[in-house]
Amino acid sequence: MKLKVCGMKYKDNIKEVAQLQPDYLGFIFYEKSSRFFNDTIPELPKSIKKVGVFVNAPLKFVIKNINTHNLQAIQLHGQESSEYIKNLRKILVDSGINVMEIIKVFSIKNDFDFSVLATYENVCDYFLFDTKGKLPGGNGYTFNWDILKSYPSTKPFFLSGGIGLNEIEELNTFKHTKVSKYCYAIDVNSKFETDPGLKNTNELETFKHELQY
Repeated sequence: MKLKVCGMKYKDNIKEVAQLQPDYLGFIFYEKSSRFFNDTIPELPKSIKKVGVFVNAPLKFVIKNINTHNLQAIQLHGQESSEYIKNLRKILVDSGINVMEIIKVFSIKNDFDFSVLATYENVCDYFLFDTKGKLPGGNGYTFNWDILKSYPSTKPFFLSGGIGLNEIEELNTFKHTKVSKYCYAIDVNSKFETDPGLKNTNELETFKHELQY
């Protein structure tokens, strides 16, 4: 499973986390977030994909940040429709940006209607399942992963929502479920923070090591 560290905010911390070689680093372009990123992303190893996280943002704002920060992936964390994503993809292709990963987020609490995924199947590259809470991400607690046993798709997904060192055992159990073969990446954020946007690199290093075994 690949690793995405989301909610990066501070340049020195970004550089420290990048040394751990996660597969993705996420930057939140949503002003209401305590992890809102409004700076310049330092140079990162080419192996790390920069993800821009947006919440119901105007397409012009998304495109502007893609170009400004040279993003390789887009994570849509609001109520963006499949039509919105089609329009975004068309603008990207027309601009010559053909290689752009689009991740659509769906929030889960006690249950989930998987039929809502159908219209997104052909417009995004990945789904991301997060915990439904007061905030669009970074709420700090997990949802019941047993719900994913009813996953009707073969599209790869990111697993998110309150995942930290205490969830390693649960993750190892999850790896042995049938649906885990579609789990492309683990997405972590608030459980590794000392302050919003400031990550504990020692704990992340331990987590990454445990995730690989």
